[in-house]
Order: sequence, then structure tokens, then C-alpha cells
Amino acid sequence: MNNYETVMILNAEISEQTRKDVIAKIANYISENGKIIEEKGFGVRTLAYEIKKHQKGYFYLFDFEATASSIPELERIYRITDEILKFIVIKKN
Repeated sequence: MNNYETVMILNAEISEQTRKDVIAKIANYISENGKIIEEKGFGVRTLAYEIKKHQKGYFYLFDFEATASSIPELERIYRITDEILKFIVIKKN
């Protein structure tokens, strides 16, 4: 198991329930394939530049342990989820 950190930026205009559902979907996938160490929401922030014609986004961070083979599927889930504007997954040492 490796340590990873992922940050996703969600559309700030979606409802709070939709935001919770998206976060729960990602958390469930990570929990099934590893262990969440920490999760933290940073709230709505103004973006440095427009992403998909949005000027604000809701930032959310997961610090987790998982196998390397589960990361491509996590990134695929990020890509097919319309509410997620941007994401990054980083392997920590």
C-alpha cells in the first residue's frame, strides 16, 4: 500500500446534496480499495483561471492509502463525473 493525496475541484454551482453524493462516491471507492487517513473540504474558492467556464470551485482533499493498481480507476471515475472540474492524484513518500 502506498500513500496518496488527491485534490478535486467540484463545480461550485451544484447543490450541497449533489456535492455530498459526489464526495461519498469517491470516498466509497477509496475505502473499498484502501484506507482514508484524512479528508478535508476547503469550501468554495475563486479559481486562478477559468476551468470549463467556471470562475469558482469547491475544493476537497483526500489523504489515503491504496494499491497502485486502484489509481487508474479512481482517475477514470474523476474524468466521467461531470461535477468534477479538475483533479490531481499525488503519490507521497
